[in-house]
Amino acid sequence: MKKLKRSGRLVDMTYFLLQHPHEIVSLTHFSERYQAAKSSISEDLVIIKEMFEDEGYGALLTIPGASGGVKYMPKMNQEEAEDLINKLVLDLNKRERILPGGYLYMMDILGNPKLMHDVGRLFAAVLHDKQIDAVMTVATKGIPLAYAVGQHLGVPVSIVRRDHRITEGSMVSINYASGSSDRIQTMTLARRSLAPGSKVFIVDDFMKAGGTLRGMVDLLEEFEADLVGIGVLVESTEVNERLVDDYVSLTKLTDVNVREKRIDVSEGNIVKKLYV
Repeated sequence: MKKLKRSGRLVDMTYFLLQHPHEIVSLTHFSERYQAAKSSISEDLVIIKEMFEDEGYGALLTIPGASGGVKYMPKMNQEEAEDLINKLVLDLNKRERILPGGYLYMMDILGNPKLMHDVGRLFAAVLHDKQIDAVMTVATKGIPLAYAVGQHLGVPVSIVRRDHRITEGSMVSINYASGSSDRIQTMTLARRSLAPGSKVFIVDDFMKAGGTLRGMVDLLEEFEADLVGIGVLVESTEVNERLVDDYVSLTKLTDVNVREKRIDVSEGNIVKKLYV
């Protein structure tokens, strides 16, 4: 890269850090990239750090030592988080979302790249101080959400399926009880998806009783992996027994009245867990 003025360095350095979350970047890397002294790079990073913190974009940590550098960790301030959740609540409460059987149409939300990007950043904010090696979800509707979270954490996504894919090699399969239908079902994950000891964050688009999530938690044990947390876009309160206890949710569904075409969605527990 050609030698840049400070204004150019600040723009390019900010972009680089945003594209490499949770990754330690050495001062030497920036010094060589911009053909600038490390003292100048340090001054630039102070400016970026202050901007990130003032605007609520995240934290820029300094890692000491010979192998140290700086690490960007995405965050979201409370006002921005509440605005995002309020937007989701208003959108999910639209009566035209009701499908036969009392289900909700959500593919437009899950298929909105900008919205999923923001949701992923909010979940990443919950995990800013935790070590995460992978994000796990079950195919298919949880995939956009999982990739959004994985992008902000800088980690890969492991996709659990309900059928065997020959292109994924050998698989680990378990049976699990669906909490909503009381049926025994099967889920599988490719052996190469997770290394033993991986620290995993599980996400899903919708949780009723939590049977699918419980199945993924049990599947982690087969890989000798550790559960760090669970995140859901929408949780339903119309359940007699919840199969998972510790989770964060963006929104909460309390009622779907098909006859009256009424939906009752409110904010979930993520703001209280993150900011209170």
